[in-house]
Amino acid sequence: MTQTVSTTSTTHASATPVAAGPSTTKQRILAILGASSGNLVEWFDFYVYSFCAIYFAPAFFPKGDTTTQLLNTAGVFAAGFLMRPIGGWLFGRIADKHGRKTSMMISVLMMCGGSLMIAFLPTYAVIGTAAPFLLLVARLFQGLSVGGEYGTSATYMSEIAPKNNRGFFASFQYVTLIGGQLLAVLVLVAMQQTLSNEELRAWGWRVPFVLGAFGAVIALYLRRSLTETTTAETRNKKEAGTFAGLWKHKRAFFTVVGFTAGGSLMFYTFTTYMQKYLVNTAGMDPKTASAVMTGALFVYMILQPVFGALSDKIGRRNMMLFFGVLGTLCTVPILHMLKDVTDPYAAFGLALLALCIVSFYTSISGLIKAEMFPPEVRALCVGLSYAVGNALFGGSAEFVALSFKAAGMESNFYWYVSIMCAIALLITFRMRDPSKVGYLKDED
Repeated sequence: MTQTVSTTSTTHASATPVAAGPSTTKQRILAILGASSGNLVEWFDFYVYSFCAIYFAPAFFPKGDTTTQLLNTAGVFAAGFLMRPIGGWLFGRIADKHGRKTSMMISVLMMCGGSLMIAFLPTYAVIGTAAPFLLLVARLFQGLSVGGEYGTSATYMSEIAPKNNRGFFASFQYVTLIGGQLLAVLVLVAMQQTLSNEELRAWGWRVPFVLGAFGAVIALYLRRSLTETTTAETRNKKEAGTFAGLWKHKRAFFTVVGFTAGGSLMFYTFTTYMQKYLVNTAGMDPKTASAVMTGALFVYMILQPVFGALSDKIGRRNMMLFFGVLGTLCTVPILHMLKDVTDPYAAFGLALLALCIVSFYTSISGLIKAEMFPPEVRALCVGLSYAVGNALFGGSAEFVALSFKAAGMESNFYWYVSIMCAIALLITFRMRDPSKVGYLKDED
């Protein structure tokens, strides 16, 4: 059996110097708060673009019908996903060579700049074709920032977590990731209740971007007090943050890319795409679909620490095995039942069932990756491997689903998600449990 995390890797882990980091429970909680606050802001800013696109699309792409305008804004949104691997590499390198704290402060500052740029960007009517071009530039900055945020924050939160409760502590990364998405929805709903459609199209869509930039400033302040988790000796190693160092762990790297593909695809299918699926396929009223998914996402967010704590009891490999088996067997029937659902409570139950399955992956997503790499290349390997799998499969989920639907073969998408979960299952079978033999097992 192929071993992704080998016994020799464990020996190396014991000899690798690491910084002490936060030592008390209070210090760890404050560190989690500082790291996760930036994560929440990053994802709020990233998703608020998608949710507000219907209001600002005509301002930047005035030519064509509504569909054409939305496709143009969706293209800019997709460009942000394509920047994630570059962000994973750039900020992973910074984190491994100059420290996790430095990397996280730069990434949230960059997101702040991108949000402010969009908030105050002149429209097509004012500066012509420069408007959509500058919108794309701002979006590329945001994509770069988010691409770097995941790997560094996942690494940092895994390193500061106490040995026996790593799953529980590290799960808060996805709590804030989902929380950022939920917060973006709630801000939009609040604006829809207080502003008219004309006001939202004229200037209201800019407000969430201003709020996001303000939140980034708060996150930047909180991150100033973070304790660095790497030592100068680790950061000064020749292979720290380099592709040469990454290549020494190429088997673990491609393992992470493999199971991230299935995990990210299922995550985006049952989160960002599901609201559109309930409206376009099940024929549900848009407001009802929004209420169903807001409630499901809220419960999903709360469940992350529960599943993270479960991983501390049964191991990370077993969590991934549960995800692979249940995702493979249940995705097709759940999506088929959602296709014909008429009762919103039934839709809520089915969506939540799918999100519970996804939780076996998302609750440990950052941690299981961090456990598979030594500290001198950990942020680079975690960030880049995640970004590649996420950009290719997670970011394309909605496009692939709609393409199958347009071709009259929507059920093929169900099988596509199921097959990717099966691949994640096979990959998991070929690895040992990193919570037991990985690089973090001797760090505390």
